[in-house]
Amino acid sequence: PLPSTLPQFLLSVLSVAFLLSSADGNNGTVNWKTKQANSYIISRIKAVEKNVYTILSKVHSDRNVYPSAGVLFVHVLEREYFKGEFPPYPKPGEISNDPITFNTNLMGYPDRPGWLRYIQRTPYSDGVLYGSPTVENVGKPTVIEITAYNRRTFETARRNLIINIMSAEDFPLPYQAEFFIRNMNVEEMLASEVLGDFLGAVKNVWQPERLNAINITSALDRGGRVPLPINDMKEGVYVMVGADVPFSSCLREVENPQNQLRCSQEMEPLITCDKKFRTQFHIDWCKISLVDNTKQVSTFQEVIRGEGILPDGGEYKPPSDTLKSRDYYSDFLITLAVPSAIALVLFLILAYIMCCRREGVEKRNMQTPDIQLVHHSAIQKSTKELRDMSKNREIAWPLSTLPVFHPVTGEIVPPLHTDSYDNTSMPLMQTQQNLPHQTQIPQQQSAGQY
Repeated sequence: PLPSTLPQFLLSVLSVAFLLSSADGNNGTVNWKTKQANSYIISRIKAVEKNVYTILSKVHSDRNVYPSAGVLFVHVLEREYFKGEFPPYPKPGEISNDPITFNTNLMGYPDRPGWLRYIQRTPYSDGVLYGSPTVENVGKPTVIEITAYNRRTFETARRNLIINIMSAEDFPLPYQAEFFIRNMNVEEMLASEVLGDFLGAVKNVWQPERLNAINITSALDRGGRVPLPINDMKEGVYVMVGADVPFSSCLREVENPQNQLRCSQEMEPLITCDKKFRTQFHIDWCKISLVDNTKQVSTFQEVIRGEGILPDGGEYKPPSDTLKSRDYYSDFLITLAVPSAIALVLFLILAYIMCCRREGVEKRNMQTPDIQLVHHSAIQKSTKELRDMSKNREIAWPLSTLPVFHPVTGEIVPPLHTDSYDNTSMPLMQTQQNLPHQTQIPQQQSAGQY
């Protein structure tokens, strides 16, 4: 009933008002800083002698930035700004320094726009959003969702960055130069002090009225390799700047034939103004790019979009139903008959050469001199006689090749075979094991056996 619930309702309203009024830090249980960009609506419910706090909603504060099209845009995601979103739970005697990483994406999409890049080396360093806005996005607000992750407590916090791209009056700058700096990483070059020093050095060399940093790109995004972790080697960074005056004579020295030859031989070119950069920036002058947009002819053709209706081409005329009969006799002659006839003629010519034009042995002998034929016939006859004699070999071996005396007794040894013995397969020299009258020489025994 209403009379019994009215006091409870009034008590809840008063408790919420008391909680909001004491949110400056006097309450030990809840400690919310009102100076932060967030505001919370909290309800306090009293149930069974316990206080339960429930966060109903969290109001985010969006941040608006206004970069210019064609000019370098840099936005730093500071860890200190997001630390207030995560309650500190340090260990005794330890200062809270939680690892925080960031995830950035275009609202409603999984990734960032094509012109916007993001880099963060370690969870203990700040993240950086950088890029060069395009003219196509002028007047269209780009909402970037920034999500911070606390890698220790696994808590998250989200902010929105609204990028309002403005059109620049002096864009595009007609003269653009891109430098490759070897001793810098992209996050080091994005620092305002370092970038300001580089633009100051370029201004002293170029002497323009207007000088803007157009874009910064890491060498890894251009196909470069990750350097070895020795001697404090850097990845390298490309920096593009634009000006409203032509290139100075110092920058034009790169286009000299002598310097081009030195670059082709992987040698350092001789640039007079290099000493103005060498103190802080090591520039690879062989990779510098000078672009003069005033001399480039635009090949862009504006596309005129219509209403999607094709122009009237007249009444449709389908092909006739009756088709003319086609004669394939000529196609047959060209495709089959002519190649077959040529192949048959070539076959007959080859057969005549191989079969009807053979010279034979008689014609060869007629064309050979008689003395050469006699020598050839004599060699063949002698070879035949020697082969016949080797087949009918029945003579005994010479005595010089046979054993004459017994190796032990010294007696004369008779011949080992008769005159009719076939000795064609007999070896030239006989060993002592084959002798029938050979005696064994007694072996010397040890002294203990006597």
